[in-house]
Amino acid sequence: MARVVVDTALWIRRFHPSPDATVRLVCLPHAGGSASFYYPVSESLRPGVEVLAVQYPGRQDRRAEPCIESVPELADRIVQALKPWTSDKPLALLGHSMGATLAFEVARGLERVGVSPVALFASGRRAPSRYRDDQVHLRDDDGIVAELQLLSGTDSRLLGNEDLLRLVIPVIRADYKAVETYRCEDGAVVECPVTVLVGDSDPKATIEEARAWAEHTSGAFDLQVYPGGHFYLSEHQDEVTDLIAERLAGG
Repeated sequence: MARVVVDTALWIRRFHPSPDATVRLVCLPHAGGSASFYYPVSESLRPGVEVLAVQYPGRQDRRAEPCIESVPELADRIVQALKPWTSDKPLALLGHSMGATLAFEVARGLERVGVSPVALFASGRRAPSRYRDDQVHLRDDDGIVAELQLLSGTDSRLLGNEDLLRLVIPVIRADYKAVETYRCEDGAVVECPVTVLVGDSDPKATIEEARAWAEHTSGAFDLQVYPGGHFYLSEHQDEVTDLIAERLAGG
């Protein structure tokens, strides 16, 4: 199969260029999310850490492009897009929800091409080998809206705007299909340290499902639990960014 040529500029957003940063943090959004979700994280971590936020096809300025409904394919494209960013500074990875699973596969892809991430932060997601029979992508539109309401991660103004919902539901459906049909390769691990962040009442990841990430790294493992649900990040952003900054500084 012919390899797809990736335009790095389409995939990577650098909101706050930080030439003096010692490390770059690549941030991968949740299902239905976009690069702008990580703008506050970028603002908080600069100038010590330079944030690169990934923009998936099918949303915002890439809304005319078809979504990618496969985690391995999406990870492969992101690895290609990141290659120009690997020559001068080390990379770390942060992914939330679907983005955590994707970050794991991106880390594996980078390691295969000789680039070793210095850290993986997996947020709001059970371990890659822990499956549930979720079939949200097969629901009708009302069923997908109900899922968004359960997770409380979507602006209530959007949920009440039918025209906007019609625009975003196909993107959310495609992302859910990607993550719900993903199956982790047996024995898959990364070499970098893995820090897992999870809310104590997250309906999508129990504490034990999150703790199972320890099986997927040959490096150090740590689990951090915060009060809150799937989008605990919204309430604990300062704590999370302080933790990331400390870990990336070698603290």
